[in-house]
Amino acid sequence: MARDTTDFSPIESTDELVGYLAAGNKPRDKWRIGTEHEKFPFYVDGNAPVPYAGPRGIKALLDGMKDKLGWEPIIDAGNIIGLVEPTGQGAISLEPGGQFELSGAPLETIHQTCREGNAHLAQLREIAEPLGIRFLGLGGSPKWTLAETPKMPKSRYEIMTRYMPKVGTKGLDMMYRTCTIQVNLDFESEADMRRKMQVSLKLQPLATALFANSPFTDGRPNGMQSWRGDIWRDTDNQRSGLLDFCFSPDFGFADYVDWALDVPMYFVIREGHYIDMTHMTFREFMTGKARNEVPDAMPTMGDWANHLSTLFPDVRLKRFLEMRGADGGPWRRICALPAFWVGLLYDAEALAAAEELTRDWTFEEVLAMRNAVPEQALATMFRNRSLMEVAREVIAISRLGLTNRGRKNRDGYDETSFLSTLDEVVARGTTSAHEMVNAYHTRWGGSIEPVFMEYAY
Repeated sequence: MARDTTDFSPIESTDELVGYLAAGNKPRDKWRIGTEHEKFPFYVDGNAPVPYAGPRGIKALLDGMKDKLGWEPIIDAGNIIGLVEPTGQGAISLEPGGQFELSGAPLETIHQTCREGNAHLAQLREIAEPLGIRFLGLGGSPKWTLAETPKMPKSRYEIMTRYMPKVGTKGLDMMYRTCTIQVNLDFESEADMRRKMQVSLKLQPLATALFANSPFTDGRPNGMQSWRGDIWRDTDNQRSGLLDFCFSPDFGFADYVDWALDVPMYFVIREGHYIDMTHMTFREFMTGKARNEVPDAMPTMGDWANHLSTLFPDVRLKRFLEMRGADGGPWRRICALPAFWVGLLYDAEALAAAEELTRDWTFEEVLAMRNAVPEQALATMFRNRSLMEVAREVIAISRLGLTNRGRKNRDGYDETSFLSTLDEVVARGTTSAHEMVNAYHTRWGGSIEPVFMEYAY
C-alpha cells in the first residue's frame, strides 16, 4: 500500500464497517484488474543490496522516477517513500527492505496489464542503470542476511519491526526478504464475493506451487521451493493464513469484519504521526480504550481502512479481493499471475467450474496442502493425486475463462497467451525454484551469483 489513508469520518457503529466493504460491489462492466509486483534492487557491482540514502540509493531512484513520471511524492517524516499518479491510476512504494513495488492502475485487460508492467520496468531501468542498479525477480532474497538488508525510513515499518518478533518467528524475513506478485479483483455482490473468496482461498496453495520461486537464503539452497510460502506459516497467525470461517456457506462481509475487529492493530495516524497501537484490537479501540493515548481517540474510517491493509490472509478482503499466494518472479510472471486468476474468477462458466472442482474441499485439507506446498510444490499430494495433475485441470479452467472473455489485442490474440508460462511449468514438470536449484548444483558451480544475471530485470 503506497499511502496510508487519512479519512477522518467518525465511525458510529460496526454496521458502517460492513458497509465500507459492501461499497466495493461493482457491476460486471466496472470490474477491473489491479496488478502489484515487487522486486529486489541490487548493485551490479558485487550484487550488493541498495540502501535508502546516498547518491546511488533508493531515494535517488524515487527522485528520478518522480522527475520522469511527474507523479506526486509520498513523504513520511521528511523522507520520500513512494509516488502516486495524480489521478490515482497507480503508485510506486517501498517494502521494508527496499523492495520496489508498482501498484498498477485498475485496467480492463491483461494486455493492458502487461504493457503497464513493461513500461514501468523500462522507465525504471532508464533511471537505475546510470546508478549501477538492476532488479531481481525472485520470491525471496537469495544472498543477503537479514542484518545486511537495508531498512527503509517508513514509520509503519518501524512499528511492525518491533512487533513482529513478539507474534512469530519469521515476520522480519517476511518484511525484509520477500517479494510477491499480486492481483486485485472486483466482485458485484456479497454472494459473488463469497464465491470468489472461497474458490481463491482453496486454490491459493496451488498458485504458491505454480509460482514457487524462492529456493535460496543466505547464499545457498534453503530446502524449500517457496521459502516465501514457508515464511507465511509463522509470521503473525492472528492476522494471516487460511481463514476457516470463510469456508462457511453463509460467509459474508460481517464475518470478515467480526474477525478483523479482534486482530491487534499496528498504528493510527494523527497529525501526520504514527502512534503504535499493537497492544489493542480494533474492537477495543472502538470502545474508547485509547482515550488516554490518541488525540481524538475515537476511530475513523481512515483508521479502519489502514487496519484492513495490515491484515495478511492468503486472500485479503478490502473493497476488492487480493490474491496473495504467489512468489515474485521474472517479468513474464507479472502477466501470468493476473491471467491465471482473471480466467478463473471473471467468467461465469469458469467460476462455476472452479467452484464445482473445489466445492467439497475442506478447510483441514486445504490447510494441509498449504503446509506441504512450500517444500513439495507441485509434487504435493491432494486426494491421491499430485498438485501437478490438479494444476492441469485448473489452468484449463482458467484458459476457458480467458477464451470466453474474448479480450483481444490489436493483433487478434486473446488473453490465453499469458498462461504460457504456467503451461511450461506443467509441461516441464518442475517449478522455477527446482530449475534454479538444479542450475546451482550443475552449471552455476555451487555459486549463487549467476541468479543475479539470469533473473534480473
